[in-house]
Order: sequence, then structure tokens, then C-alpha cells
Amino acid sequence: MTHNSYDFSGKTVLVTGGGTGIGRAIALAFLDNGANVAISGRREDKLLETLDGRPDDRTLAVVSDVGDPDDAKALVAAVVERFGQLDVVVNNAAAFTSGPFTDTAPDDWEQIRRTNVDGFVNLALNALPELERVGGNLVAVASVSALRGDWGQSLYNASKAAVHNFVQSLALDYGSRGVRLNSVAPAFTITPITEGMTQDAELIKKFTNRVALGRPGLPEDVAPAVLFLASDDAGYITGATLTVDGGTSASTGQPHVE
Repeated sequence: MTHNSYDFSGKTVLVTGGGTGIGRAIALAFLDNGANVAISGRREDKLLETLDGRPDDRTLAVVSDVGDPDDAKALVAAVVERFGQLDVVVNNAAAFTSGPFTDTAPDDWEQIRRTNVDGFVNLALNALPELERVGGNLVAVASVSALRGDWGQSLYNASKAAVHNFVQSLALDYGSRGVRLNSVAPAFTITPITEGMTQDAELIKKFTNRVALGRPGLPEDVAPAVLFLASDDAGYITGATLTVDGGTSASTGQPHVE
């Protein structure tokens, strides 16, 4: 899918977790709209797949784990060294887990916190000074799970809620410095993480029961919302969360009964 709604020519965008799923769709959408795009992730093969066939002079792939402070610092430095500036950061890298809270192992929380919370903090600490220099902005891929609870997902939801609140709080701190911070909140979206679930018709039916549009989301549904928030059209929007959930969060939680 090609998106040609905005002009990001001359802008540099960094998308973390850009090798698959939502991150890949966002990276390609920015490329389609003229931006220089750097993507990061832990798997070089997936990063190269995303950028395959795209102009070498407008792309950069960096193997990086943003949960590591040194990696995050080196990532931002590499982008600025390559393109001269950093205009938009899309914090998309994420990890997911589910299950009974009392079955949680220390490593489970460590993995979720390191990727979802520490990854955001490490990225923001290094990127915000660069964004301040050019009046740029940051868009975080949060989740509707950041806004409310889910059964069996306490670790994931808490981590995404932290990202949601970081965005709101930093939007207050950085508004006077010319930097905007916003987030998008997808609901159930078909990505490599959730692909296995799509084979279970009954499970998909349960997930889509409260989706007004009647289907799971796709990465290509999320990308245009990110482009909008990063664009000049959203110049007076900061600290906001745009739900991209097919109407999921419009529901009170009661089941859809025909």
C-alpha cells in the first residue's frame, strides 16, 4: 500500500522495530512520502527486507537494541551522522507477553520492561535534544492496552501505560521547546507476533466482537495515523493519543449481540 498524503522531503525519520509488522509499514509509508528513513531492530535480515529495493541514499538500517542505553545512544548518533539531523522519531519497538500474573518469572518482567519502557526512555533521552534542534516530534506506538486493563496481560498493559504517560508528561515539558510528542493506540493488529492467532477462527471472533468495523487491524491501518501526527497538519497537537482500533475503545465492554 502506498501513502502519498504528506511531503516529508528533506526530513529524517527514525523508526525503531522497523523490520516487521507495524514498524515496517510506518517506515515504508514515510519513504513513500519522501523522507530519509532509518530503521532499527535486532534482526538485520528483517531490516534489510524492509528496505529492499528502496533508494540507498535515503535509507539506513541499524542493528540495535534500544533497551540498552549504549545501543540507543549509538543509534541516534548514527542517524544524525548519516543524514545530518533527526526530525521525527517513531518509538515502535515492543515486546509482548501474557498469562497469569502469579506465573510471572523475573525474566518475563525484565524482557517487557527493558523493551517497552527502558527502550522508550533510552531513545527519548538521546533523541529529544536532536528533535529540539529542528523543532521535530516523536510518535510512540502505544496500544489501547495502555488505556485500560486486559485479562492476563498485566505486565504488557502496565508497560504500555508507562509509554502513554511518558508521552503526555514529556509533551508538557517539551512543548515550549518546540517539540511535540504524541502516540497512536492500535488494538488487535495482525503482525508476525499475532499471525498464529489468526488461524483460530473462534479466537478471532472473540477479538473482533467489540470491533465496530468487524475485523482485526492491519499495520497499514496504523501507518497513516503516525504520518498525520508527525506532519505539519498536526502542528497544534501534542500530548494526544489517537486510537487506531476500529472502534474497539468506543465500547463499554459488553459483547456485541445481534
